[in-house]
Amino acid sequence: MADSLRRLINSESCRILQEKLESWYKDYHINSCDQNLNRCCEIIEMNSMIQGQLFTILNQTAREGGHYAGVETIKSRLLPWLGTCFSSTTSGRPFETSLSLIQESIEKERQLREFASTRKHEIQQLEKELNSTHLQLNLVQQDLKASQAQEENALRNLDRLNDYEQQVQILKDEITILGAQKSVLHSRLARSRSPSPRPCRSRSPSPLPLRSCSPGRARLTNAARHAHLVARFSDIYTQERLDAQTLLRTYIDDLEIVQRIIYVAAVESFHAAKMAFRQFKMRVRKTLSLTHSGPESLEDTVLDYIVRHEDLYDVQASVNEVIRAMNINPKISFPPEVDFIMISSLIRELCRVAFSMQTLVPPLDIAFGADGELFNESKYRRSYDSDFTAPLVVYHVWPALMENDSIIVKGEAVSKRGALWSRRSRSKSRSRSRSMSPILSHSTSPSRTLLPRSRSPSPIRSGSPSKWAYSVHNASWFSH
Repeated sequence: MADSLRRLINSESCRILQEKLESWYKDYHINSCDQNLNRCCEIIEMNSMIQGQLFTILNQTAREGGHYAGVETIKSRLLPWLGTCFSSTTSGRPFETSLSLIQESIEKERQLREFASTRKHEIQQLEKELNSTHLQLNLVQQDLKASQAQEENALRNLDRLNDYEQQVQILKDEITILGAQKSVLHSRLARSRSPSPRPCRSRSPSPLPLRSCSPGRARLTNAARHAHLVARFSDIYTQERLDAQTLLRTYIDDLEIVQRIIYVAAVESFHAAKMAFRQFKMRVRKTLSLTHSGPESLEDTVLDYIVRHEDLYDVQASVNEVIRAMNINPKISFPPEVDFIMISSLIRELCRVAFSMQTLVPPLDIAFGADGELFNESKYRRSYDSDFTAPLVVYHVWPALMENDSIIVKGEAVSKRGALWSRRSRSKSRSRSRSMSPILSHSTSPSRTLLPRSRSPSPIRSGSPSKWAYSVHNASWFSH
């Protein structure tokens, strides 16, 4: 209220009103009727503005006094004055009407205050309930986190327990194998020391069998492992292959070269994994044949052992073999500043899957593919950029998966008309930029430079690459 009164005093409206009244009085007799009426209306407007400010101050003063303060003053002075000012001949009860309006206004204002107070109280109650709910939610979240941490710890402990059990089983198997070898050596030593010219073989009880599981475990789980490995092969095509392709495209702009590199990596991975499986199986068969006895055959026992101990597979050695084979492959070229080790993660997953596929009955393998072969709809699907009317395959993107002679997962190939011969003519004039091949760096003979890569599992292929190349070169020279 004090601020409103101060603003009214500072505006000097009353002084200006007085000055206007004095000026009008001086000029009243010389002014025309319209001029005097305009002066009067101007003074009335200014007076109404001052009255409005005074009524605002009155209202604020009454509010500061409370609900019932100043009621007697308003009744004794303001209401009679209002009744006198607004009385007219047409109005029957102006005073009572004004009083009722003021009372209604006061009552409405009181109701609004009560409603605001009630709403404020309700809002405070809701805020308290909301805070309580938030507190309960935080407690529940803390309990959930604690439960999750306990569950993760339990899972980790279970994994550790499984690892320990597996390691214990491996150690037991190794101890059994060593015991069997020891008994064989003792029997041989006893026979060598025996004075009889025809020593009889000892029929002493053999050591404990190697396996403690039920017979034929590999065959019992064959269907489940088959489905898992087929799904994993498809996942590698959709995930790891695309990741390797994206990585290679940062160094090689030609998409065809990138896809050829990935296809060669897949083919060489299966080849290296199959060779490693054969060698691993031969070692296991040689060891178990010394102590094998039981209702199951030796082959089933060997297969069961390999299925249980696939973690003994040296996958890194196969990865190194694949990279070495890719370095001397004449169908792919690669910038000299990078290496095929960039896609070692893809090669490692392919080697693992290919090794596990050899434990199935029957084993799974990839289909043979050659550039220029007739496109087979049951064997491959065409890439998006292929010519769907072309009959020949230009190059392969991904190999097909086979079981015996049946295709169970289609591969991917690119087919285009007239592109095969143009690519062959360009490949003859294009020199390779890599110097890591042992054949290209140690020999200048054309016959050794253009040697084809053999896919046969012969002992010569699994031996030293330099000896293999030298023997083939001599055979071709003698044939001429």
